[in-house]
Amino acid sequence: MMGSAARFIFRRRGTSGTGKGWHWTDIVTWVWLVGGLLVMFGPAVWLAFSSFKTPAALAEFPPTILPYVTQQVTVEGYDKPLALYEAAMPDGSTRVLAEVRRIGIVSQMVNPQAPGEIIKVNIADRKPVRTMSLATENYTQPFVQFDFVQYLWNSVFVTVMATLITLVVNSMAAFALSKYEFRGRTLAMLVILATLMVPLSVIMVPLYSIISSMGLFNNLWGVILPTVATPTGVFILRQYMLTIPDELIDAARMDKASEWQIYWRIVLPLAAPALAVLAIFSVVWRWNDFLWPLIVLSRRELYTLQVGLSIYAGELNVQWHFILAMTVVTMIPVVLVFIFLQRFITTGIAGAGLK
Repeated sequence: MMGSAARFIFRRRGTSGTGKGWHWTDIVTWVWLVGGLLVMFGPAVWLAFSSFKTPAALAEFPPTILPYVTQQVTVEGYDKPLALYEAAMPDGSTRVLAEVRRIGIVSQMVNPQAPGEIIKVNIADRKPVRTMSLATENYTQPFVQFDFVQYLWNSVFVTVMATLITLVVNSMAAFALSKYEFRGRTLAMLVILATLMVPLSVIMVPLYSIISSMGLFNNLWGVILPTVATPTGVFILRQYMLTIPDELIDAARMDKASEWQIYWRIVLPLAAPALAVLAIFSVVWRWNDFLWPLIVLSRRELYTLQVGLSIYAGELNVQWHFILAMTVVTMIPVVLVFIFLQRFITTGIAGAGLK
């Protein structure tokens, strides 16, 4: 199987249809595919590797992909370990020296074995002795020193509850708009879709007033409830439910099935691919939401992950090593949901566009 897959991936059009040469379309295809691969996965790979870097490694220029650190050595007469460098000497030789201090473009260095003499080296003539090392404390310290476990639980609760309610509310609306004939059905659908053009900044103040009057300020339900009805979800589910034959529903009604039984036992199981697509979208939306939780939540113990990440960005200091590491942590649940539900995406979206 691997051999046939490799032949399929690396096959070429060839000069005369023989597949033995390179056609210009082969080159264009490979450039396009490799470029797309780098654009899509390059930032994620860079983020993952950078999350294991120390603050000093993140500040290096030019930056490196892998998490390298400068080796250090304990030198007699100095309280702290000194960084090791390969220094080019005036006679053309190279020596491994430890840097004591840097003054302008001159580095004062010593021999670790004989630290009595100070050797002055131009910073352009030295190169750090580096090795790859993973700064795992970027991941452990936020969970030990901060309330990141609480932030994680808050995000999981908000995402799960909002997704479940979103699926129920939007599927009910889609069922009514797809299977019930009533005056104004098309107009109602157009009004729902028109709300896509209304940005959050326009409704933010009245929405905040409603949440505050309901006593949901500084409450996770104040983050969940305003986001459960989505026009995108109603549109996707309605378009998919239009593909379900009306004869099935008529037969169920002839068998004395209630409207709730029709919805729960017939329509929802048949609309499972579209529900999976909406679930993926909802998880991504709720998990990555930052602005609305920032407005509703002011108590630190109620912060979600995205809001909790902001505590590492102070006015004068930004702890990029913690931000990058916790960003990787926030990506893991979304990636897992996509992996488990991705087989429904093509079926659900394709089915939503049949009518």
